[in-house]
Amino acid sequence: MHILLIHQAFASLSEAGGTRHHELARYLAARGCRVTIITSPVSYLTGSQRGQVKWVQQEQDGDNITILRTYTYPALHRSFIHRLFSFFSFMVSSFVEGLKVRQVTLVWGTSPPIFQGITAWALARLKGVPFLFEVRDLWPAFAVGVGVLRQPLIIRAAEWLESFLYRHADRMIVNSPGYIEHVTHRGARQVDLIPNAADPDVFDPLADGASFRQKHHLESKFVALYAGAHGMSNDLQVVLQAAQYLRSREDIVLVLLGDGKEKPALIAQAAEMGLTNLLFLPPVTKQEMPQALAAADACIAILKPIPLYKTTYPNKVFDYLAAGRPVVLAIDGVIRVVIESAGAGIAVEPGNPAAMAQAIATLADDRTAARAMGQAGRIYLEKHFSRSDLAAKLWELLKSMEKVDA
Repeated sequence: MHILLIHQAFASLSEAGGTRHHELARYLAARGCRVTIITSPVSYLTGSQRGQVKWVQQEQDGDNITILRTYTYPALHRSFIHRLFSFFSFMVSSFVEGLKVRQVTLVWGTSPPIFQGITAWALARLKGVPFLFEVRDLWPAFAVGVGVLRQPLIIRAAEWLESFLYRHADRMIVNSPGYIEHVTHRGARQVDLIPNAADPDVFDPLADGASFRQKHHLESKFVALYAGAHGMSNDLQVVLQAAQYLRSREDIVLVLLGDGKEKPALIAQAAEMGLTNLLFLPPVTKQEMPQALAAADACIAILKPIPLYKTTYPNKVFDYLAAGRPVVLAIDGVIRVVIESAGAGIAVEPGNPAAMAQAIATLADDRTAARAMGQAGRIYLEKHFSRSDLAAKLWELLKSMEKVDA
């Protein structure tokens, strides 16, 4: 089997960002499957260019995984229009390079950005192989919900494209159960759930992250850590406001680890607020993430309080669980069900900084209970959201698609 994956936002284990697809590709490669990944040299998280500007950069990960980074307009984070240029440039370059990839048995497209779905669909049809389409979040619905998309004509065009891809996919996968109703209502025929997950073997819940703490002068602090994107959807202004509520607690520090379009504005806002109990740190690779999470006493997951975000399974939450750290969750919906079923943290009202501050203080005041929550989360992840178990489900799905095509 030879899988061709079109994924502009792909991140390898040596990069910052979600590594779901690199981990899944390694599982497939270990079973003899060839995986060719066409992605961008521009980081979806930071907007920075990887290596020199070339039409294509080729990397090899073992014998069975080939990564092709094709030219992408680099000004990803400059504005919405520049972002569209980035999407369309990758759509074209990935299509051209995809035509050159031989002996493909299945094309796998993933969204967002949704435009690369057109590339994957076209390549699958030209090569006469099945088209698997994956939805990682509900675009354009999320973009409309946070106010990024406002023009009615653009919204209608985006919704048409979304429905077209759902209807023309031979099979679909989603990473959250909250997405199933949305995609089936818009034309998806057969939908499988391969949820976000984590590899428990990568994280040591007993580690204390001493070197990370020492490096950033956190030795004596209760550390509440947010790790991930700093974008419009992440509502990190609420974390800043929570830090303001906690100013009198000299034992507590809030750490924002990561990058994104909103980070400069957040740093400026924190300076204006005079926050000395808040620390901004640059993103780390997935290989470095276990040490960063080991340095945390609690971890924060947050999204804007809009109804659609009740459907999400954020990647970071599963890393938090694997690391054995209690979660302060400011997201309602399906992910709240996971945290409460596991007994793995404290859920607070989204958009409420006072409630977040109180939850962090509660965990700091009873560290034994906080550690017990973290342990409960780790056990729950091992049982329900282990990456290898869910990768095995994907492997069976891919084999069934190959048999149908044959």
